[in-house]
Amino acid sequence: MSADAPTDDICKTCEKPPALCVCDAVTPVDNHVAVVILRHPQEQDRLLGTARIAVLQLKNAVLKTGLSWPSLARLVGQDVDPKRWGVLYLGTAKTSAPLAPRPLTVVDKAGEAMADQDDILAGLEGIILLDGNWQQAKALWWRNAWMLKCRRLLLQPPRASYYGNLRKEPRGESVSTIEAAAYSLAALAHDEALAERILPPFKRLLEKARAAKPEPKRDYRRRGADGKPRRPQRAR
Repeated sequence: MSADAPTDDICKTCEKPPALCVCDAVTPVDNHVAVVILRHPQEQDRLLGTARIAVLQLKNAVLKTGLSWPSLARLVGQDVDPKRWGVLYLGTAKTSAPLAPRPLTVVDKAGEAMADQDDILAGLEGIILLDGNWQQAKALWWRNAWMLKCRRLLLQPPRASYYGNLRKEPRGESVSTIEAAAYSLAALAHDEALAERILPPFKRLLEKARAAKPEPKRDYRRRGADGKPRRPQRAR
């Protein structure tokens, strides 16, 4: 399988090749807080990318592909208060006092954790996720200055990404787009089980990807005490 597979071989619904199609695992979940996923146009990971799967699995979610939008209102198609929207952006909260463990933290422009965390999170109407690699996410952040008017959210996932060894993440707390959406919505709804209701199509994708991945060839050569293969001795 190739990430550059012909368009005709890609499922028009989930954007996966037939061998990785997960449409049969999609069961849309209600989400009170809206989700908008901004996908960098160069994000070409058709095999393991999850943006499209996320919007299929969430009833209140949209996917936008591009580099920049003039405003949040133009992005969502209606007048909204940016302060009631959060942007999930990878980073570390700065604080002089230890924070209680929490999946979502609201920080100010300086990266300082804000004092009224619970009130801000309870008032959010929507969250924005940036889909792409680390450099692409930074490009989306800097190309859309209106994001600075929104709340900046830092996610601390409850576990390492389900990707495992299928895809290397830049940081230990990095997760897929659908995982980020699932954990954020679960935190906002105070419902840990919500995340697991959102993730089945992603788990199905990984299950199929692992089944399709060829096993590495085993080396049956005899090995020495150092663990290195011994060279076969020539007959004398």
